[in-house]
Amino acid sequence: MPIKLTKGFPAAEQLAKEDIFAIEYQRATHQDIRPLKLLLLNLMPNKIKTELQFLRLISQSPLQIDLDFLKMATHESKNVSPNHLDKYYLSFPEIEDSCYDGMIITGTPVEKMPFEEVDYWNELTQIMEWSKDHVTSVIHICWGAQAGLYYHYGVEKTLYDKKLFGIYPQELLLNHRLFRGFDDIFYGPQSRYTGINEAQIDEKQLCIVAADEEIGATILISQDDHDIFLLGHFEYDTESLKEEYLRDQEKGLDTALPVNYFKNDQVENRIYNCWRGNAYLLYHNWMNDVYQMTPFELSEIPNVLAQRRK
Repeated sequence: MPIKLTKGFPAAEQLAKEDIFAIEYQRATHQDIRPLKLLLLNLMPNKIKTELQFLRLISQSPLQIDLDFLKMATHESKNVSPNHLDKYYLSFPEIEDSCYDGMIITGTPVEKMPFEEVDYWNELTQIMEWSKDHVTSVIHICWGAQAGLYYHYGVEKTLYDKKLFGIYPQELLLNHRLFRGFDDIFYGPQSRYTGINEAQIDEKQLCIVAADEEIGATILISQDDHDIFLLGHFEYDTESLKEEYLRDQEKGLDTALPVNYFKNDQVENRIYNCWRGNAYLLYHNWMNDVYQMTPFELSEIPNVLAQRRK
């Protein structure tokens, strides 16, 4: 939430330069309060586990949050009951006339497939196109980030020789308000078979916020701040990579131990979670940001976004 300051307070000007929200007392006393409206497009196979991961991240905000879950009507989910989806999830036609403060598009393990061969690709592109005018800010995660970069900016993905898997250090390259409070070097989980073709990044459209010399860019943001692309998984629980590793072993895959994860690289040893604080900080920064950027009347979002693009 913004800081309430007396009119003319000397620090207000410097705070504004640093993109820190501060409002004068008169405006604060007339400020309307409403719930923050978010939309989660859950593409992950284990819907219920993913729901819990994101609910944890957004639950500690002082804001009241209205969260809708979105499903793909053109895809049959095999790891969750149809009753769960019917009861708790909406389809795109049910929300296409609505507007949201923020939206999250998760990843899904289909990286090796060409985008156009994913059975719900046409529906997903329809949703991403809709988000340009109906959502103040969109977070795209892992494959969802690669899909968003490809659809919006023509950045293609690249196939790795082996799975990128583990906890990797990343350097913060840009002082962006969504990453205020982050250390200059921070850590986060990566689990993917593909990356992005960085040579196709147009700096007039996208900026790289974080990267690592070994694995390249990990976080990008559009120049208009509408789209955030996270190639990693801040939302992962402490044992998520362990569960994924054991699952790969059961399938006979040659997945190596996740790097920088198990103490002394022993599966039975303790796992030190070094990304949890970053995860909470990022999502709280984001929710505060979209709450301040979105007009009180959500129906005004298309007009505000149109003005921003001019």
